[in-house]
Amino acid sequence: SIGHEICMQLLKLKPKEIIIFDISEASLYISFENLKHANHNDIKITPIIGCATNINLLNYIFKKHKVEIIFHAAAYKHVPLVEINPLEGLRNNVLGTESLIEACQFHLPKSFVLISTDKAVRPTNVMGSSKRMAELLVQDASRRWPECRWTMVRFGNVLDSSGSVIPLFREQLNSGKPLTVTHPEITRYFMSIGEAVRLVIQAGAMAKGGEVFLLDMGQPVRIVELARQMIELSEIRKDQLI
Repeated sequence: SIGHEICMQLLKLKPKEIIIFDISEASLYISFENLKHANHNDIKITPIIGCATNINLLNYIFKKHKVEIIFHAAAYKHVPLVEINPLEGLRNNVLGTESLIEACQFHLPKSFVLISTDKAVRPTNVMGSSKRMAELLVQDASRRWPECRWTMVRFGNVLDSSGSVIPLFREQLNSGKPLTVTHPEITRYFMSIGEAVRLVIQAGAMAKGGEVFLLDMGQPVRIVELARQMIELSEIRKDQLI
C-alpha cells in the first residue's frame, strides 16, 4: 500500500525513472498498470520482480539504473503473522534492509528512506523488534557512509492499507459476520495513505542524515468506536439502496 502510493505521488514530481521492486508478481502487476494509467509525463516506469535480500540483483539494478533515491517499504508488517513466522519476518525485515545497505555502500545513492513503524518504539513483538533492528542498521550506515542521506520515518496504522483493520471490518460486514474486536479498550493511531506518503517524501527531502522522523498521527481512535461507525455507515448505505 505505502510503496504503491509513494510511486503514484512521485509521478507528480517528474523523476527521470521510477523503478518498482516487489517480491509479489500480482502486486507488482497492479502497481505497474495503475502507474501507467496515471503517467501523463512519459516518465519511464520499470517493474522488477525480486526479493530485497537478493544482493546480486540489487547490485545489478543499482548499477544499470543509476539509482539515486531509495524508499525502502519492503517489510512484513502484520504483527500476529510475524509472531507465527518469526524467522521469516526477521529475514525479510532485517536482512532485506542489510542487503539494501550493502548495495548502497558500493553505489552510493543520494538518499535512502526507511519506512518504519511506531511499533519499533520499545518493541513488544517480533515485527516491532525487526523494524527497530532495521532502524539501527540504517543509523549505523549513516555514520559509516555520510555521502548518502539516511533517513527513517515512523508512523502508526494507515487507513485502508493491506492487512489493516478497515479492510477486515469491510469484508466481515459484506459477509454478514460480526466484527471482531479483541478488546473494547484498544486504541490505535490512524492516518490516510496519501497523508502518510506525503510526509514520508517531505521527510526524505528535509533530512540531513541519520534522523528518525515521527509523524503526528493526531488523536488515538478506539477500535470499538471505529467498528460501530462502520456498522452505522453500512446500514445507511443499505437504506439508500432500498
